[in-house]
Amino acid sequence: MRTKLLLFLIALLTTATSFSQTVTISDSDLEGGRTYTWDANTTYILDGLVFLEEGGVLNIPAGTVIKGAASVSTDNTSALIIARGAQIFADGTADNPIIFTAEDDDLSDPSDFTSADRGEWGGLILLGRAPISTTGGEDNIEGIDAGEPRGRFGGTEPTDNSGRLHYVSIRHGGAVIADGDEINGLTLGGVGSGTEIDYVEVFANDDDGIEFFGGTVDVKHASVAFCKDDGFDWDYGWSGRGQFWFAIQEPNSTTGHAGEHDGASPDDFAPFANPTIYNATYIGIGNGAVANGGDAAENPVDAVLLRDNTGGSYTNSIFTGYNGSAISVEDRTDTDTGDSYARFQDGDLTFTDNIFEDFQAGNTAADLFLAI
Repeated sequence: MRTKLLLFLIALLTTATSFSQTVTISDSDLEGGRTYTWDANTTYILDGLVFLEEGGVLNIPAGTVIKGAASVSTDNTSALIIARGAQIFADGTADNPIIFTAEDDDLSDPSDFTSADRGEWGGLILLGRAPISTTGGEDNIEGIDAGEPRGRFGGTEPTDNSGRLHYVSIRHGGAVIADGDEINGLTLGGVGSGTEIDYVEVFANDDDGIEFFGGTVDVKHASVAFCKDDGFDWDYGWSGRGQFWFAIQEPNSTTGHAGEHDGASPDDFAPFANPTIYNATYIGIGNGAVANGGDAAENPVDAVLLRDNTGGSYTNSIFTGYNGSAISVEDRTDTDTGDSYARFQDGDLTFTDNIFEDFQAGNTAADLFLAI
């Protein structure tokens, strides 16, 4: 399976296709209650934040390229947002993936954009009506103005269906909206288990690769490479499943983990996140590597950070090459609201049949598992 995923990634990064026309898509071009089918022979340029509203359906065939505009006429950046009640069916193939990238990315030149080119546009956001663990059961998604009603996510429908993503590559996104507020490569807010996500890639994003804000969606065959922040980030009580995940960290990152995992928002709001992850491979910046010119001893990067009451499990996975520890688990002794170490003690947070190797902190159990 890992060989198949690697071949898929190579195909994604070397795809070169010619297109007959370019069409600019603004927010007014997609409406709720209508079905749209895009053309693989057209390059679509997203001008600003483009919402597909409730009742809308967007079909994207294999080989289609969607680009975020280099200069937008509205908003601060470009992104495609599938709102609650809308659906996207992006059906790429291993040989002909669907590519989301920046307008200036020349896909006919493999050396044009590199892993250092990040934040060139926004990203892809899916919003659903599956349960999320936060006050009121709904919230506004990160990266979208809090006053935008189409940015709401969450609800009471665990099997909600936002569509399908198959063989989709998302590249060079993560534009900064405001200080500390960026868009993830793929954002999943309250997305339900009726949604299919299989063979997806996020490459060189300026924030997290894939972030789950609650919901019940499963994600299979996912690759996150050279993102500035975390690879896989979950919060708001995500309770789905992941299998065949791959993350390799940005070499200069001092903050990014392969996994940053939180339980709920606020921290003591049950039910907490409790996903199941099998067959993950996480590769760090390197044992002893120095990030951003700093001292590796002063800026250790741990493979996975677990906090805010998150539970969950990692099984049959590989963690290697970090200048810190493998697993950092929050252990707050100064409060009575609980933490992830309490979930570990209760058996709600488990690590089974995994391989841990090549860590700056050492390779014994005490070195690999850090309570913070």
